[in-house]
Amino acid sequence: MPDAAHTLVSLSDPPEQVALRWPADRAMVAWGLGRASPWSRWAILAEPSESILAREAVSVQRLLDLWREPKADSDSTSDECPPFVGGWIGAFSYEYGHALEPSAGVIPAAARPWPMAAFHRVDGAWCYDKILRRWHAVGTAEGFPPQTSQHHDTATVRAGPWSSTTGRAAYIESVARAIEYIRAGDIYQVNLAHELRAVFEGTTIGALLRLVIAADPWYAALIPLEDAPLRRAIVSASPELFFTFDAASRRLVTRPMKGTRSAARAEELRDSPKEHAELAMITDLMRNDLGRVAAFGSVRVEDPRQLEPHGGLVQGVSSVSARLREGLTLPDVVHALFPGGSITGAPKVRAMQIIAELEHANRGPYCGALGYVSDNGNAAFSMGIRTLTLEGLPGSGRHDFNIANASYRVGAGIVADSTPEGEWQETLVKASPLRALGLASPESIA
Repeated sequence: MPDAAHTLVSLSDPPEQVALRWPADRAMVAWGLGRASPWSRWAILAEPSESILAREAVSVQRLLDLWREPKADSDSTSDECPPFVGGWIGAFSYEYGHALEPSAGVIPAAARPWPMAAFHRVDGAWCYDKILRRWHAVGTAEGFPPQTSQHHDTATVRAGPWSSTTGRAAYIESVARAIEYIRAGDIYQVNLAHELRAVFEGTTIGALLRLVIAADPWYAALIPLEDAPLRRAIVSASPELFFTFDAASRRLVTRPMKGTRSAARAEELRDSPKEHAELAMITDLMRNDLGRVAAFGSVRVEDPRQLEPHGGLVQGVSSVSARLREGLTLPDVVHALFPGGSITGAPKVRAMQIIAELEHANRGPYCGALGYVSDNGNAAFSMGIRTLTLEGLPGSGRHDFNIANASYRVGAGIVADSTPEGEWQETLVKASPLRALGLASPESIA
């Protein structure tokens, strides 16, 4: 295998500033923008060379087969080198989980469903080290990322008015029904969501940057889709790591989140028995999922619970690790873990059945996974939460819409101690980043 090209770039501007000056006539994919942390060190900007939109499970499998064998070596084992050296950047839709688990129930048909997977081939990219604050050109990329003197106009980006397609009354009724399932012993927990919709005006890059400022995410991403005759885009401000895989050590880590409060109510989250139990259940589910592909005895709960700030919110997070069993590859990891337990519930398959029954809709990229697969075998994916999807007619530039429909789903984990009104309120807390796109107050949603 050839060594991957890798050079330092003498540019210190953060990726948000570089994206702001990205040429209007050149496509851009992005992943990992936002706050720096040991778990969210790297951001990637790239111009794709080709795209795959996989609408059926067999097409997704053909894509996964491309990832079974690394195509390049890392040029160094140093942790100061980017984990991404060129490869694929994109997203799985939640519905791919139903293809993997046919017993999980039938998803209601959508008039124009999102592809089960949408990935862009990236031969060269610019990777930004958010801790050391420096850029690396990888693969075929050379010099600086493409930039112009014209900034994308973020001031005119807006969406609204926002409304729930489910509505408060119907959502509360669904939560009550879920609690009945829990008390009957069908499940321990289920994640129920509802969709917020609005009309969107502006550019995808403008929307991305507005959400980054509002949500302060760890894994902001932009995945554009040219899906004729429409233009589509996934704009994510995700705080949650679905999983990361280091090919050299074969180490897997997943970091499920459960429990959300505003920063002013952090003590309430810390002391809540319900939130403790909810995260413990999902941590156990993820431990079992990792066990399906882990070397014997390698699964570890490294941190059962910590509270992390994410924008104006505080989240309960755990960390679970394992070593991938010899003879297995990245597609086996996807099959074992997808969809993530934090956005389904436990037991997973029964929770997915109940979600299909009570939500009455496709989730699309929401609760799917967004990330990269590097040619050297590394991979990282965020959960498709705090995620905006756009669909409409193309504008004059590669990032513009003349007008588009915007969708932003918000959910809550339902357990035996849940109250329907309390779970509705939690979903509105998770809608708070939409203030950056014109939502006056989440409490105004009905």
